[in-house]
Amino acid sequence: MSSLAASRDRPQRGAPVGLRFFGYAALALALMWLDQRGGILDRVRYGLQAVVYPLQIALNSPAAALNWTRDIFAQRALLQAENRALRDALRASEIRGMRNAALERENAELLGLRESVRGKASRWLPARVIDQQLDAQRHRLTVDRGGRNGVTTGQIAVATGGILGQSLRVGPSSTEIILLSDPSSGVPVQIVRTGARTLAIGSGKPGELSLPYLPLQTDIIAGDLLVSSGLGGVFPADYPVAKVVEVRRDSGSPLAVVRASTLAALDRDRVVGFLWLDPVQPTAEMPP
Repeated sequence: MSSLAASRDRPQRGAPVGLRFFGYAALALALMWLDQRGGILDRVRYGLQAVVYPLQIALNSPAAALNWTRDIFAQRALLQAENRALRDALRASEIRGMRNAALERENAELLGLRESVRGKASRWLPARVIDQQLDAQRHRLTVDRGGRNGVTTGQIAVATGGILGQSLRVGPSSTEIILLSDPSSGVPVQIVRTGARTLAIGSGKPGELSLPYLPLQTDIIAGDLLVSSGLGGVFPADYPVAKVVEVRRDSGSPLAVVRASTLAALDRDRVVGFLWLDPVQPTAEMPP
């Protein structure tokens, strides 16, 4: 009895192997016939692709997003490097342009300076301005030429327009020039139109001189040209100094009030020159 009950409790075995193989083969043949006749498998495959496509997108999205992000950052870094290179090139081009403009200006000043000293000096030395001091009490320039170049104290300094001043302190490689507009500076001048002589004194204002010793009746008008007279200082005669810009006569004063503007751009010239005068030029010590 027990063996019979145990045999009943066992699960029944499936269909024989041969029968199952025959069923699968028949199903395969039927599917092949249907696919050949109506393309049913293509439609099934198409439906399965529609179902699987969102899964493929979802599975590939992280990798695609990572690659896209890498490409974006790589392109951004490339664009930044190109922008830096372009900015550097533009900055270098601007610097070269400014240097070229400065060199052209210096060349023009040198040419003008050479023409202005021709026939008035036996030798001249160009110098570049490296510092300036322009205030109410001191009008000075410092240039890059000194004792090693033969510059001496009291030597005449000129610019393109005319006389600039005199060397005041000479070092081995630099020289301090006192400008005509300095309150302690003075230059003997002559009015070209009339030949009258007087003394021009620095007013303390950049590029401005005063003529404080002219009598009220002196024939002088705005626009008169003043040149160095060659008297009383180490200045070449007939060298341009200034142009009269204002003449005021007050009946209560015996002297006229005359202002003149220097022809040399005292606060703008970048290149100046030191003169060595010919022996025939009249020279004397500059008045205090």
